[in-house]
Amino acid sequence: MALVAGLGLSLTACSTKSDDDGPEAAGKVTITVDCQPVGAQKELLANWNADVAAFQQANPDIVIKSVSVGEQCNNPPDFTARLAGGTMTDVFYGYMTDLQQVLDSGQAMDITEFATKESIPTWDSVDPTLKEVFTDGGRLYAVPVDNYSMGLLYNKVLFQKAGLDVNNPPKTWPEVRAAAKKIAALGDGIAGYSEYSAGNTGGWHFTSLLYSQGGQVLSEDGKKAAFNTAEGKQVLQNLKDMRYGDNSMGSRQLLQWADLLTNAAAGKVGMFIGAPDATQAIVSQFQGKFEDWAMAPMPGQDGAAKGTLGGGEGYFFKKGLTPEQVKAGLKWVAYQKLTVGKGQLDYVRFKPQNYPVGLPQPLLFANGTEAQKQEFELRKANANLDTANFALFEATPVPIKGEPRNAQAVYAVLDSAMSGVLTDPKANIDALLKTAEEKVNQLQAAGS
Repeated sequence: MALVAGLGLSLTACSTKSDDDGPEAAGKVTITVDCQPVGAQKELLANWNADVAAFQQANPDIVIKSVSVGEQCNNPPDFTARLAGGTMTDVFYGYMTDLQQVLDSGQAMDITEFATKESIPTWDSVDPTLKEVFTDGGRLYAVPVDNYSMGLLYNKVLFQKAGLDVNNPPKTWPEVRAAAKKIAALGDGIAGYSEYSAGNTGGWHFTSLLYSQGGQVLSEDGKKAAFNTAEGKQVLQNLKDMRYGDNSMGSRQLLQWADLLTNAAAGKVGMFIGAPDATQAIVSQFQGKFEDWAMAPMPGQDGAAKGTLGGGEGYFFKKGLTPEQVKAGLKWVAYQKLTVGKGQLDYVRFKPQNYPVGLPQPLLFANGTEAQKQEFELRKANANLDTANFALFEATPVPIKGEPRNAQAVYAVLDSAMSGVLTDPKANIDALLKTAEEKVNQLQAAGS
């Protein structure tokens, strides 16, 4: 997996220019697009290449040049570096949390006038709340291509080995702690519960854990930190108790996105919080088995969770593109991400592949719209996993809260609080939160 990550990082230096490849045929529009799967993701890469070929055949006036980037777009600091250096592709992937830093960089085009039903046939079906995430001052800067909310993922095989009921997963954090202790007792390097604490992922998960407690990351006006509270302390206390009180979280910490999922795919993680597509990554990128995993709603402290984090991704358009390039980019994003039966929604193609079909994600289309109905029916007809594994998650929705203002910078600060309680048995929770609070207040003041 280190080799795969290294490969991805080595590709960040790839040129995104399209004028180095010789003269283009007259009248053709060329665009560069990132997040092409890396070579280790053979089926996904083959699918992507087939989509490019089919798209170009249907649109002979458009040339798509694919570029792979660091850790396949799951590394926020890498994204920030590319943004600062101006090395993004013409059509570039970003998290919903990235809007502010993209706008601050001056690197994104206003695509309001271009995003229409003509360029994206399913545009009227796309959930308006997702469009709103990428809107600032009434102007649209990106097209949403994924949407998720977090819950508790658990390994059914390890649950059974530990004598736990796979049909009755933990509903509260004390129950998670008790289950994690039993799973860790299996030995063999298994973590009962695993958590992130580096690369902004620790702060991302702290936010979801805090929402489950009913807390807020920022004040209502977004100007000050609001996590140095009883709820924030409870989040860190729960983790400290599991890590050092019970030794149920494994000895290796400072985990980032790929680290935890690699361990999970290897059967070394009993539980972790994540979105439904974490199981997709476990299978397609890290060679795990999707039949091993099930998903429950986010746990709460003393009962049902009071909230959970929701988010997703979209594609931005680099400033300076011609109108023809923007239109070509929108056509590609529409084909690859927002057309039922094509690209990421080609469930017929995915069904025989080692790729989960039937996950309640991506939830891109508003309920009751034509595209939503078509996507649901196609997903149901081609499901290759037991959708019952996600039934509890779907049947018990938790209120979804969005990500805080200036999220990635806030997450980077909160990584320190997460890593503190997971690497130091003498960590002072009050001090960790006070330090993080001061830094976030400085950040928000500088950005206001």
